[in-house]
Amino acid sequence: MLENLSKTIATISKISVSEERKEVLFPLVDYIQNKVKANQEIRLNFICTHNSRRSHLSQIWAQTMAFQFGIQKVFCYSGGTEATAMFPKVAETLTNQGFQIQKLSQEQNPFYSVKFDENQHPIVCFSKAYFNEFNPKSNFGAIMTCNNADEGCPMVFGAEARFPIKYDDPKAFDGTDLMDEKYAERSLQIASEMYYVFSQINSNNS
Repeated sequence: MLENLSKTIATISKISVSEERKEVLFPLVDYIQNKVKANQEIRLNFICTHNSRRSHLSQIWAQTMAFQFGIQKVFCYSGGTEATAMFPKVAETLTNQGFQIQKLSQEQNPFYSVKFDENQHPIVCFSKAYFNEFNPKSNFGAIMTCNNADEGCPMVFGAEARFPIKYDDPKAFDGTDLMDEKYAERSLQIASEMYYVFSQINSNNS
């Protein structure tokens, strides 16, 4: 794990997750655990309306925490009900928290490379619809990270299971004095919950 990111994760490990949120997260823990027991690949697609903020934060932190806890064959994706762009403040926030991020293209919907470890394959991030060709077509868990996507997608085609794990949108603070603080806060909340999820997984099949 990258050194600065390790320091952030040490802080995250001390953030407590409420019993109420643990109840929300438990079905996802159960889904991942069953996949591990069956020695199957674990595909998680984090879905939000615009695939610009919360779904990217969730995808990146979930992939990072799977690595942190040594859970193998975890592949995290994200998508929206429509494509826009990954909001630049997301990359800035994650860089401040220890990730190495490269902007790989300059178009309106740029591609980003997000590294959490020097030798691991980077996470590729760009805004896309959840059914984009980049994402899995079947045998995946759909994690709905916002109310609009949950209500706007009564069905996620190809999903084996669906998990409403919703987060408040930091977009509400765009352009205000609280913007930096609220993006960092939301990122750490998502990180602490993904830390909790993967800390619960028993990867020993013996």
